[in-house]
Amino acid sequence: METTEQIKDMVRQKYSEIALQDKETNESSCCGSGACSTEVYNIMSDDYTRLEGYNPDADLGLGCGLPTQFAQIKQGDTVIDLGSGAGNDAFIARNETGETGKVIGIDFTPAMIDKARVNAEKLGYHNVEFRQGDIEKMPVTANAADVIVSNCVLNLVPNKEGVFREIHRVLKPGGHFSISDIVLVGELPEKIQQAAEMYAGCVAGAIQKSEYMALIETTGFQHIILQKEKPIIVPDDILAQYLSAEEITDFRQSGTGIYSVTVFAQKSAAAKSCCGPVCCQ
Repeated sequence: METTEQIKDMVRQKYSEIALQDKETNESSCCGSGACSTEVYNIMSDDYTRLEGYNPDADLGLGCGLPTQFAQIKQGDTVIDLGSGAGNDAFIARNETGETGKVIGIDFTPAMIDKARVNAEKLGYHNVEFRQGDIEKMPVTANAADVIVSNCVLNLVPNKEGVFREIHRVLKPGGHFSISDIVLVGELPEKIQQAAEMYAGCVAGAIQKSEYMALIETTGFQHIILQKEKPIIVPDDILAQYLSAEEITDFRQSGTGIYSVTVFAQKSAAAKSCCGPVCCQ
């Protein structure tokens, strides 16, 4: 990994390739778009198929949780989905908001936006829209959303604090988020941290769980709740692409844990709107 822009360009390229494939093809490769024989992305995904509003055309198997299941979305809410991909979480959120609500999906990969818009048109969802943009600088006005959801996306963003500040800006006072993401307990081997495929697969971009939770608090959120946590076990055949057999053994014995977490937090009902380069608290 080098500069922030290089990371973003790499992620955009990988997810553009993924957008052009179906879920079955993605599940047969570790990088979703390459000639690998195993998985990185899909070892983390949860089963969406039993959730109301699920649409198989929008499910690329790229998530690491079920944030919409925990998001406490109500009829008539305005919901924003960060890193909306082909629309999977956005369509499930729309089932909760109903026709009186609104769902906005944001993704910075044009191919994903195109795919999501086609899916929305097929479903006849006229209160679901998809906007191309960077979630570090959302194309949304302040105090616009009742709920924000995101599924295994913040790991792909180098400036995670910037995203949480944007979430705080865009939520209405009293609004909340439910976000699924990957966090670490312990340090990943350097070779994994530097691997582009592991970054795009949400592993190498993970930060410490304690740091992740602290970022949420320091950006002004309250009522922070860890809604779900599960361990992620990266198979040896994937690790073997980056580590020797001895290094894999050392990694397994190091105590380092990779976890999928779903976190809830609320913006204070008394929070002020953003009034400059730094949002007021």
